[in-house]
Amino acid sequence: MLVYSLNCQSPSPGGAGKGENSAGISPNRKLVRKGPVASYREKTDNPLNDWYFSVGLYETPLTFQYLLKMQFEELKGEDTLLLPDLGSPPQPVIQKGKDKYSCVVGFLDKDTRFREYKLVYVKEGRELKLVTLHHYAMVPTR
Repeated sequence: MLVYSLNCQSPSPGGAGKGENSAGISPNRKLVRKGPVASYREKTDNPLNDWYFSVGLYETPLTFQYLLKMQFEELKGEDTLLLPDLGSPPQPVIQKGKDKYSCVVGFLDKDTRFREYKLVYVKEGRELKLVTLHHYAMVPTR
């Protein structure tokens, strides 16, 4: 099931500077953090190895783009997470999911409410899966 969520924001009078949104946020980061800005980690039930289910979000040179790194035991995967420009710096968040090896990747909106974006989970104890829960886009108003 695909659910679309749209957030609307009207442009501010006078517009923004070149390469910035109405709040003055540059599309590029001046400094990219090396470590994860959000992460989730849970030890697996494997009795022979020290393995984990883990998910981390890492900054990229683009302000609203993150690298999503996932791992379950020795299975690894990566994806790109694009957060909507809400007029303030993005606030990515990872929360525990409903199932044992699952988590929900999302962000905080202007009212600091968690907005679900993607679900990372393990299927049948052997497949690492990523599913988009919602799509977000900025729609200019007239």
